[in-house]
Amino acid sequence: MGEEEEGIEESGSGSGSVRLVRSESRWVDGSEVDSESQSLPWSLMEEEGYREGRGGSLRRRLVKKPRRLDSFDVEAMSPYESHTHHAKDLSIWATIGMAFQTLGVVYGDVGTSPLYVFDDVFSKVPAKTEIDILGALSLVMYTIALIPFGKYVFIVLKANDNGEGGTFALYSLICRYANVNLLPNRQQADEHISSFKLKLPTPELERALNIKEVLERKSSLKTLLLLLVLMGTSMIIGDGILTPAMSVMSAVSGLQGQIQGFNTNAVVIVSIVILIGLFSIQSFGTGKVGFLFAPVLALWFFSLGTIGIYNIIKYDWTVLRAFNPAYIYFFFQKNGVKAWSALGGCVLCITGAEAMFADLGHFSVRSIQIAFTFLVFPCLLLAYMGQSAFLMKYPSTAERIFYASIPDGLFWPVFVVATLAAVIASQAMISATFSCIKQSMALGCFPRLKIIHTSKRRMGQIYIPVINWFLMIMCIVVVASFRHTNDIANAYGIAEVGVMLVSTTLVTVVMVLIWQTNIFLALCFPLVFGSVELIYLSAVLAKIKEGGWLPLVLPLFSSP
Repeated sequence: MGEEEEGIEESGSGSGSVRLVRSESRWVDGSEVDSESQSLPWSLMEEEGYREGRGGSLRRRLVKKPRRLDSFDVEAMSPYESHTHHAKDLSIWATIGMAFQTLGVVYGDVGTSPLYVFDDVFSKVPAKTEIDILGALSLVMYTIALIPFGKYVFIVLKANDNGEGGTFALYSLICRYANVNLLPNRQQADEHISSFKLKLPTPELERALNIKEVLERKSSLKTLLLLLVLMGTSMIIGDGILTPAMSVMSAVSGLQGQIQGFNTNAVVIVSIVILIGLFSIQSFGTGKVGFLFAPVLALWFFSLGTIGIYNIIKYDWTVLRAFNPAYIYFFFQKNGVKAWSALGGCVLCITGAEAMFADLGHFSVRSIQIAFTFLVFPCLLLAYMGQSAFLMKYPSTAERIFYASIPDGLFWPVFVVATLAAVIASQAMISATFSCIKQSMALGCFPRLKIIHTSKRRMGQIYIPVINWFLMIMCIVVVASFRHTNDIANAYGIAEVGVMLVSTTLVTVVMVLIWQTNIFLALCFPLVFGSVELIYLSAVLAKIKEGGWLPLVLPLFSSP
């Protein structure tokens, strides 16, 4: 095999200089398989040190070391800029093309939430008055604006570890700046490859150093941080099981009102067949799956937006009053405990928000931001407003509001697109699960499995066969056991809110320790977003006996 060895030599007395040396050598990690190309993993180690003259010099070089390496080691040895998703890396058209791809991978989950959100909300609070309808609509609108749009698009996506997202990526990022890693994979070069820059003394820097010292000194905090990361990762894996089951069953159940004799058994059987087909195509890779699914999701979002506008104009344009957050207060004032219980259904409107961050390794920050801001967000708002306008005139249709609000003659075309979109929705958390498993393997928290790199351009696009079939089997078990979407929804909410709280905690640490954000702004982040998430968590935890126990049990089988 043709081999190429790459060496780095650093020498100098005070400031030092670095030069890159190339020769012949190549090593391949047997635990990972690249379907199109193989990467060149290296290990940075201090080979020899010596002093010459008065100032002396230190020589370090990059040498081959035939041992098992992780893909993170490959990324770590590369220049920092090559793994950050800066806009300068891609042209505007390439970014737009990647944003189009995100529709098929990242936004399927949150995009299909109009299928079941109001159905679940109004099962707790009957849609009897306009306060009920406008209050629920206002609650959904501001939840989407606050969590996916405000928290993830503008803040969390920036807390990536050289282009990788997810809870383990946050943990890895924190470990680069503070010696809090309890895992036996810390490289001696970590302190040199981080993007930490020397700064003049400031109150923020002094505070960051104090926090770093506390974290490094107290082993209990190190253990707590690792347990938090493991819990978040387990919740994401649970999401990868619940999302396909919930999305597909919600779409297929629309046939129960159209085909006579299409009962629950038929819904379960058809859903299982669709799920088997979905997991069978994962081996083609995220890029190919994204291009295959993206046109369908684009059509789906177009359908949501246009049907929403049609319903608003035809039935009741006064639903625009829901932009006034006072209706949230009126909603809780009128319904009391029932309104709090309805939060368990409302939280379903942000399912898949974590996928925006966990799937970051497959795409870029800018592409995910563009797709959500200019397409996903406005179409979702129009969809929920359109359903509310229909409910203002026909409140009795709340049980199957999505299909009931479809204009006459368009049911079957929309049903087909909805079913395809629901299948695609599963892709978001499947891809996120692959990414999280890869990161946990790199940190030594998960048994080593075969990883297939499905793209020669983006290392983050991967496929893990064993995890794929594990998710498929567990999805089938969930569908066959629960048989109804309402019970799955209770479990779904706990998994979603749980991983969001973990992300909020870890990003707060990043803001204070690494970004050195003003202490007031840093505390506003957990106070605003964490408070909202805790309120939602209190509502979904009340449903433990009604299916909410599932995501709490799943970590016993899937925890790294």
